[in-house]
Amino acid sequence: MKQYTADKIKNIALLGHGGSGKTTLADAILYYSGSIERIGKIADSTTTMDFDAEEKKRKVSVSTSVYATEIGDKKLNLIDAPGLFDFAGGACEALAAADSVIITISGKSGLTVGARQSFEKAKELGKSIAIFVGKLDSTHAHFYRVISALAGKYGAVICPVVVPYIENDEVKGYIDLIENKAYAFEGINKKELRMPVSTEIDNMRSMLLEAIATTDEALMEKYFAGEEFTKEEMLSGLAAGVKSGDICPVYAGVQQTGDAVPIMVDSLLEIMPSANDCSYKNADGDEVAIGDGEAALLIFKTIADPFVGKLSYFKVLSGSIKGDMKLKNNRTGDEERISKVMYLKAGKQEDASEIVAGDIGSVSKLGSVLTGDTLSASGKVSAGAIDFPAPTLSTAVYPKAKGDEEKISSGFARLMEEDPTIFVKMNNETHEQILSALGEQHIDVIVSKLKAKFGADVELKAPKIAYRETIRKSVKVQGRHKKQSGGHGQFGDVWIEFEPGFEDELVFEEKVFGGAVPKNFFPAVEKGLRESALKGVLAGYPMVGVKATLVDGSYHPVDSSEMAFKTAASIAFRDGIPQAAPVLLEPIQTIKVLVPDEMLGDVIGDINKRRGKIIGMNPAENKLQEIIGEVPESEMSDFSTAMRSITQGTATFTSEFARYEEVPSNIASKIIEAANQ
Repeated sequence: MKQYTADKIKNIALLGHGGSGKTTLADAILYYSGSIERIGKIADSTTTMDFDAEEKKRKVSVSTSVYATEIGDKKLNLIDAPGLFDFAGGACEALAAADSVIITISGKSGLTVGARQSFEKAKELGKSIAIFVGKLDSTHAHFYRVISALAGKYGAVICPVVVPYIENDEVKGYIDLIENKAYAFEGINKKELRMPVSTEIDNMRSMLLEAIATTDEALMEKYFAGEEFTKEEMLSGLAAGVKSGDICPVYAGVQQTGDAVPIMVDSLLEIMPSANDCSYKNADGDEVAIGDGEAALLIFKTIADPFVGKLSYFKVLSGSIKGDMKLKNNRTGDEERISKVMYLKAGKQEDASEIVAGDIGSVSKLGSVLTGDTLSASGKVSAGAIDFPAPTLSTAVYPKAKGDEEKISSGFARLMEEDPTIFVKMNNETHEQILSALGEQHIDVIVSKLKAKFGADVELKAPKIAYRETIRKSVKVQGRHKKQSGGHGQFGDVWIEFEPGFEDELVFEEKVFGGAVPKNFFPAVEKGLRESALKGVLAGYPMVGVKATLVDGSYHPVDSSEMAFKTAASIAFRDGIPQAAPVLLEPIQTIKVLVPDEMLGDVIGDINKRRGKIIGMNPAENKLQEIIGEVPESEMSDFSTAMRSITQGTATFTSEFARYEEVPSNIASKIIEAANQ
């Protein structure tokens, strides 16, 4: 591949709802560019961008892929992001590298949640946006219904450029509203048709012309004078509107056949911003232009492979990146050697002499570099962090084979490098390894990769809940330990008052008068109580909120020892706590759910069913409501799945530990019974 300057490079991401046709559209674009010989099929696992073994097996995109291709005098870095909510981290990677976005919409499914979320995220990050309404060969597909929904949602920003030519409810061809010509397609080949007479098409072109006119005063005057725009004027007007965000061009076609895809590609290569027109946000939130300056790059994706090693995808922010170059990591301060740089061709790489500012490439075997790191000659350049979604679903992981713990641990460490939306930790209280991710499919893919890449097979279980026990009333009890077995015996005698406290750990005090228990035995008494408090009397969970006061006792000048008094304290605990009205406590989570107005009632109903309570509601942006509630952790295991089902994926939520509360008696009895079996 020849070297291109930044003004000839386009970095375009494909986003949209899962199943809307992004990956097939990528194939159609690559077929048009001549990079591949045919358009692959998802069902046959033959698409170019879905090269990962998991994608071929599942027939769905699970990670971001990049393909560098040449069309005319321009280079296109095409970035295909997964559309399923479980793999939303891929869209974040794609948006970090892209300068503009094509959102795919199925002509049958219409404006779905995934399309809306893609639009809003791209808009938030200042990306130029185009829309491709595809799958128009599907039964019940309706382009004009989709356009109506888009215009209703986003208003005058929606600007049709290519529309279907329909006769008797059948698509006969496509109309390029810029040239005002109709074409029939056989794949990427077109032939001109007689231009149909249609009020609907006239209205579409009026939308286009009016949108273009608003981008320039001279064009506005020409528009009101009734003069026709030249093709060059229309393209420059569209380019200005797309860059400012005032125009979102809409195209139509069929991904699987490539119908009308060439018109869209040629148009977008003209109107979408080039890499040198774009900027990035630094760590302070300031806009910095892509271009000249010291060599600097942003790592936007990492692939971890136990055989090949780590492969890092990067975008050059300034200068140029060459092999044998040394760069410093802004996060760690470590110096990293760039071995050789490569262009990305989906699952393959092509050696490059250098990667220039605004371009995308890859490098292997960088040491401690992670996704989101910025590397530069000085180590002082820092792009803003990539905003990845937080994990929402957790499961406990157990090895299927003894001795696999090390393989599992190292495998998870590598997978976390690859996917920042994965989080693995050891719960030291329940002694379980907890895997957290974005959903059930995400976890399934992680477990499958763990086995395929690292040879570690695991079993998944619902995480144990870290219950606690406490007491509700005060008691005073004696703990007496006496044992005689020849020679020195063992003797310890204590009176201890147990009462409810407010600390997480047991609080120990002594109020012994007259030397009934010598001071040198106080630490032994405290140790005996603390060790006993690690396992409560109801179900063996740690005790909290207990104050223990040593008030009296007796000792033997010969037979008393630290061990005897420690044992006596344990006996007092064992006998006294059951008399102090012990109860079971459960962890409570504070949740914050963002949900559309119309789904508010359903979400509140689900929270109530989980023994939750609503403690507040606040209006949020984009016609959303924030629900603040509290829910027992034991009721949260499938909350993520339920929210996705109830709200069709529109709701997002966060949760964090709030406090412990008493478990209702009917539920506590079941927990205690299960623990004592």
